[in-house]
Amino acid sequence: MTSTDLAALAAAVQTNCHIADARHAADLTLCTYLLQMREFYRWEQGLPLGAPLPREAVGAWIAQREREWERLEGSDFVALPPPARDDADAPAALDAFDVDAIGPPLAARGLAYGAALAARERPGFFLAELETLQRLDDGLTLQVCGRELARGLFAPPAALIGNTVVLRRESLARWVWEKFEAFAVRRGDGAFKAVVDAYGLERDFHAALPRLLDEQGATLVLHEVGEHRAGRRLDPGWAALRLAPGIDRRTDLLLRAVRDLVADLETTLPTLLERGEDRALHFWFATFDGLRAALCPALHGAYAAWRDGDAGRALTRVCRAGGAHFAALADDLVALHARHGDDAAAPVAARLGEAASVFTR
Repeated sequence: MTSTDLAALAAAVQTNCHIADARHAADLTLCTYLLQMREFYRWEQGLPLGAPLPREAVGAWIAQREREWERLEGSDFVALPPPARDDADAPAALDAFDVDAIGPPLAARGLAYGAALAARERPGFFLAELETLQRLDDGLTLQVCGRELARGLFAPPAALIGNTVVLRRESLARWVWEKFEAFAVRRGDGAFKAVVDAYGLERDFHAALPRLLDEQGATLVLHEVGEHRAGRRLDPGWAALRLAPGIDRRTDLLLRAVRDLVADLETTLPTLLERGEDRALHFWFATFDGLRAALCPALHGAYAAWRDGDAGRALTRVCRAGGAHFAALADDLVALHARHGDDAAAPVAARLGEAASVFTR
């Protein structure tokens, strides 16, 4: 692949990232939007983590980007140029969602490509340099990505795409920096402070970052393995439920949280406890917030007990009982969809809204 071919591919992927952002950036809260735009600006301008941001320049860039999104909002996603242009049998262009056709030839050229639904009807795309390709248990492949050549505003550090776990180290580094920047302003004694102390981030953030990325990248991969295991039991019913007509954004986020909890209570947390990976447990709880925390408040008390020296007994109990609770809830939701079909949105939302959906013990 020539530099010209790579530039054309990156431009096409970036166009699709902009179209996706044009459709869905407004879904974010204002605070989250501004934080993500700050890091997006740093990435686009090639600035290092923590580089001072010129307020006027950033403001002008945001205004220009929002005008571009307004222009692109109704556009269709563009097809991508084939990775192997010298192949006479290659099609003239490839559907942007055809990862099976695009991914392998790009991997052979040291590149990683991703296209998937990050949330209901919210596609995400990226193109990055491929650092390593590994085989995992459960028949999964791990793609570890480095420098990103095209990305959107929403850049999840890890994702499960088919049977491939994608770990985006650059996105993870930016997420950690955002958390560290917020911590420096509003210091607290929670899980992220434990991460800061464990890695010495306040002494030298940039020196400590590679080790953190190595160790906590593995924690993210473990979650995606848990997602895969949950999917083997719940799909195809769960996938059909997520796409059911009338499912609103909050219900979709709750469904996402339920499956995340199944993955973490059955796989991630038990594995970290068994391995005695204290830094990873602090890191996991530093990410435990939002609807997952609202659905499983019992985990906060169990984490506090672990920090107080109970050797993980409370966490082990919550993982067992909570894992069974959310697995049963997921089964109930799939059954509701099977029973009600296209009219399942209201009963599913009602079930998720019941006090019995929350695990407090």
